Amino acid sequence: MIDVLQYDFMRYALIAGVLASIACGIIGTYVVTKRIVFISGGISHAAFGGIGLGYFLGVSPVLGAVVVGVFFAVVMGFFARKMGQRDDTVIGVVWSFGMAMGILFVYMTPGYAPDLMSYLFGSILAVPISELYIMLALDVVIVCTVALFYKEFFAVSFDEEFARVRGVKVDFVNAVLFCLIALTVVLLIRVVGIILVIAMLSIPAAIAGRFVHDMRRMMGAAVLIGAVFMVVGLGVGYALDLPSGATIIIVSVLGFVLSGFFGG
Repeated sequence: MIDVLQYDFMRYALIAGVLASIACGIIGTYVVTKRIVFISGGISHAAFGGIGLGYFLGVSPVLGAVVVGVFFAVVMGFFARKMGQRDDTVIGVVWSFGMAMGILFVYMTPGYAPDLMSYLFGSILAVPISELYIMLALDVVIVCTVALFYKEFFAVSFDEEFARVRGVKVDFVNAVLFCLIALTVVLLIRVVGIILVIAMLSIPAAIAGRFVHDMRRMMGAAVLIGAVFMVVGLGVGYALDLPSGATIIIVSVLGFVLSGFFGG
């Protein structure tokens, strides 16, 4: 594994994996604690519409995914809370609409149709240095926002009604949290793909929750666990000539199963 670090693409892949693990460890802790794993799935598939929009407009598909992912995150929170719609209904609508929109934009893009498999299943070995800067910027935004709203996020993660009584603006805090989930999804799309985003948002945090019960320590443990899964999965994929995104997820699932024998 050390020998392959002489290649730029492998170094970029490792950096991308670590950057993604920071976001998925922090935000995944809230996703698991608040039990909103499938909301993250809805946002991830909605972000596909942004990828298609990026291709159509000739801009970075990642930036397109950021804009559309954040937009749909806010929309999901609005319809679920302000219009009395069930969460699963809203997730299904946004999920399907985002995917359909992405397909249409790609179809309408002039010239050669891009290979969308890298976004559906991940292409960590093809991450350019320009996207690493975008991932780093998103990480900074996520870390700073969580630090700023830590108490509010903590309150709404465990008891929204009590938080509302204590004067917390629950709807606003949830909207901010959904936007952070959208940013995290974009970070993970290049690493494991849209299809497998849910796994990396939930598995490291779920494993961390078995061993630690303090929120800050759970975040730190989830970041570390996620980074280990990224590096090991990337190494296994490279050594066996297998898709890296899939091997990262398989390593993560095996880690989750093993944690069941040792966790509290």
